[in-house]
Amino acid sequence: MAILVMIMRKMIKNKWLEFSLLLGLIISVGLVSSMPIYTNAILQRLLVKDLELLQENTLQYPGIFWTSTYITGELKPADAKQAIRDADDYMVHTAQPRFQLPINSYVIERATDKYNLVPADAGKIDGTVKRLADITALSDLEDHVRLIDGKFPAAEPVNGVVEVAVVDQALTNLKMVVGQEYEIDDEAAPQKFRFKIVGVIDRKSYDDVYWYNALSSYNSSLLAAFPWFEKNVNEEQRLMLRSSIWYTTVDYSQMKLDSIPRFIQTYQRTEDFLSSKFPNYSMKAPALQTLNGYYVKEEKLRTMLWSLNVPVMIMLAYYLFMVSNLITERQKTEIAVLRSRGASRLQIILGYAVEGLLLGGIALIAGPMSGLALTRMLGASNGFLEFVQRAALDVRLNREAYQYGMIAVLCSLAMTLLPVLFATRTSIVGHKQQMARQSKSSFWHKYFLDLILIGIALYGLKSFERRMADMQSLGLEASDLQMDPLLFLVPALFILGASFAMLRIYPWMIRGIYGAGRRLWPPSLYSTLLQVGRSTTQYQAIMVFLSVTLATGLFSASAARTINKNAGEKIMYGNGADIAMQIKWEDDAPPPGMDMEESDDADDQDAGATPVIPEPKKKIQYSEPPFLPLTQLPGVEHAAKVFTKPEAQFTVGKEKGTATMMGIDTDDFGNTAWLRDGLLDHYFNDYLNLLASNPQAVLISRTLADQFNVKVGDHLYAGWNGVESTMFNIYGIVDYWPSWNPNPKYADKSASSSGSAAGAKAKKVLAPMLIVGHLSYIQNNMALEPYDVWLKLKPDASSQQLYDALEEKKIPVTKLTDAKQELIKSKNDPFLLAINGVMTLGFIISIVISFCGFLLYWILSLMSRVLQLGILRAMGISFRQLIFMLIGEQLLTSGAAIAIGLLSGSLTSRLFVPMFQLSLQSSSQVPPFQVTFDPRDQLQLYIIVSVMLLMGLFILGTMLSRIKIHQAVKLGED
Repeated sequence: MAILVMIMRKMIKNKWLEFSLLLGLIISVGLVSSMPIYTNAILQRLLVKDLELLQENTLQYPGIFWTSTYITGELKPADAKQAIRDADDYMVHTAQPRFQLPINSYVIERATDKYNLVPADAGKIDGTVKRLADITALSDLEDHVRLIDGKFPAAEPVNGVVEVAVVDQALTNLKMVVGQEYEIDDEAAPQKFRFKIVGVIDRKSYDDVYWYNALSSYNSSLLAAFPWFEKNVNEEQRLMLRSSIWYTTVDYSQMKLDSIPRFIQTYQRTEDFLSSKFPNYSMKAPALQTLNGYYVKEEKLRTMLWSLNVPVMIMLAYYLFMVSNLITERQKTEIAVLRSRGASRLQIILGYAVEGLLLGGIALIAGPMSGLALTRMLGASNGFLEFVQRAALDVRLNREAYQYGMIAVLCSLAMTLLPVLFATRTSIVGHKQQMARQSKSSFWHKYFLDLILIGIALYGLKSFERRMADMQSLGLEASDLQMDPLLFLVPALFILGASFAMLRIYPWMIRGIYGAGRRLWPPSLYSTLLQVGRSTTQYQAIMVFLSVTLATGLFSASAARTINKNAGEKIMYGNGADIAMQIKWEDDAPPPGMDMEESDDADDQDAGATPVIPEPKKKIQYSEPPFLPLTQLPGVEHAAKVFTKPEAQFTVGKEKGTATMMGIDTDDFGNTAWLRDGLLDHYFNDYLNLLASNPQAVLISRTLADQFNVKVGDHLYAGWNGVESTMFNIYGIVDYWPSWNPNPKYADKSASSSGSAAGAKAKKVLAPMLIVGHLSYIQNNMALEPYDVWLKLKPDASSQQLYDALEEKKIPVTKLTDAKQELIKSKNDPFLLAINGVMTLGFIISIVISFCGFLLYWILSLMSRVLQLGILRAMGISFRQLIFMLIGEQLLTSGAAIAIGLLSGSLTSRLFVPMFQLSLQSSSQVPPFQVTFDPRDQLQLYIIVSVMLLMGLFILGTMLSRIKIHQAVKLGED
């Protein structure tokens, strides 16, 4: 208890330092615990969105869990009846509770064999028509259908006749009439039944999840009341039960991440159950494939979050180390005295460990709550330092968040105990010697850890460059190579190593400044240079801290801006313009299937028959729709016709090849298409002007020029199937062109040789090629075929306004791609959400921590130098001169650290931001990945740094003005 009281008194005595340490611990724990919270929240949103997309694409409700069995002769009737009972019980009492989700509907559907039915009164109905129908029953059918005619069937026979209903298609298919009776006339039926058609039904609602099958699937079924069916067919087996279906729909909108393993396990266990009961069964769950893919997405997202947070974690770890070192420095004399009086190192370390555990316990309580708040802030990020009012993320504290928080506390405790461990190795004599020798090399510089960190980072950079070269040469995606999570640790190591390496040179710079004006400096600056030059070790902590935090902030800003901009440019380049759409063209092509019939007739000819020479296919004639109405659509600024033929053949000399052929109107295309500056050797419009000078002129891709060894001034012939080749003159060579991807792709090419099996597949890398010519020349000399329409919208134009106009004017659009909507969709991508949120958080934390660390260090530094400053005042140094000394000291230390941080942050961004291509699958990105710096981010940094320095100087000046000379001198005497 006495030790605890002593620790509490010591913490109260250093309350501001302890509070700073606690602040760092809470932020660290909050940041680490936010990762599982954020990952789960993002995946939760992605889960529901993916299931909604699945429903939209497949028109099937994702919450379907459909199981069925087909009863064959392998099961005895008694065994089949018992198996059906067990399955009914299992589905209701075992399978459904395992989902732990609301059940929207549960349907049991049974059906018999198909039996031959004959009219009871052959005089009224044609008895020669063959009617094969099964008897089917669905549970709770009346609640989900409406009557078109008649009434619902009774649960019991009426005058010995079983009442049934049918769907409208069954009346036509079976040639039946409502109100008439039909008997089973089939030897396979165990008992003859008479059925009466009493009603015709239809769905009550077409969005009712009760229905799995379309009504047309019951066009050969008589729908009996479910109670009658269960009693007479399932229990008494008076007819042969052939199939049973159990159909459950769960509310997928209520699915959480923990629902995924339960859903998969329930599916697997149900499959095991059915396989043990029935020889023939089948199962369907449309959501299963989507759910199985979530483990891969979760692993990738966690790797991404860890990689993004590594620089911030290293910064926080260094902050904790610095604050703990400041506490230890103030207590080194006390530690040395305890050591000299017999206290062991273990006892001293345990005392500080108890202190750390007390603070860690508080951080573990408050940290996850702050992590929850941070996650809500991340969910509102729409870009870097951009926040919008979007649907809130479903965030909640979980066990994993506290587990992460506990790990963060233990790691933080280790960081805070390191200075204590070093301090306990020094006796009171050694401590006094260290105080007198402030210019010795630091631990980092003594063992060259700065150079080691830079070496590791550069090795990681070279590894990345090799992977990128492999992917570009082989046409691979990032998913084809296994991503190494450690590859994203290297930027943080480089920032730390670069900061220490620059500080290795810094003392020489101070000595150079001192020596250059040794006879000219005023006393204040002379004293400042001596103070900084002789105490480099003293200032290294704050200088490294400031440079690392600012470099981390700049790296976060650059990475987020780069990733967002490249994602947007990839969409714009791939689309070519704001809107790309296809309009339906009228043509005289034969209906689909006519060509197939002709080929079938040819195949049916006898081998010995005289072959019939097929007539050449008729060239399809197209009718071009009017183009002018498209240019007059609301919000449209420019429109262009863009003809694209992916498989055009060309001839250069004696060599032949395949390329994408594009036909354009140069003026319209230049006003409409989007292309990033700097991708071509010359300005984009210069190439269009060059192309416009000659109708036969074409631009070709660099890949075509290199592979076929052609140059500007040569000519080539191009065409496609059914079109004669036409000569073109090469006027220019381009590396990129709107909507054209020059990256190589894998293709399977069948190859056979004497040493290999026939049809063996060999992979070959294909380099795409492009030919760009005049649309009018292509149409006049080759063929008039459908082209795409590209639109450039006005800056304030609305996509919905354009869609409404297209529908109002009845323009037959067959395909439309809206780049603006794709950009919005990309911003809602979970990985981009994570990047923007985490990078924004890292930037804000960097600024807050650097400000706190800056003020804390300089206040404590000033407090430790009260005697020195008091003596300077007593010697006649004015207050104004002391202020100039502080300003000079700030510029030589904090100012230099800020400059080092901005320099190392810019260098790190240029070197390592492209590494994010490996996790974003942007290796195939067109246009190429380009590192971006937004001047606004740097301006914000400059403003924040300036405010930080001014506030620091104001606080230090205020404290300096309150120092009394007699108190300082008396303190020195004490």
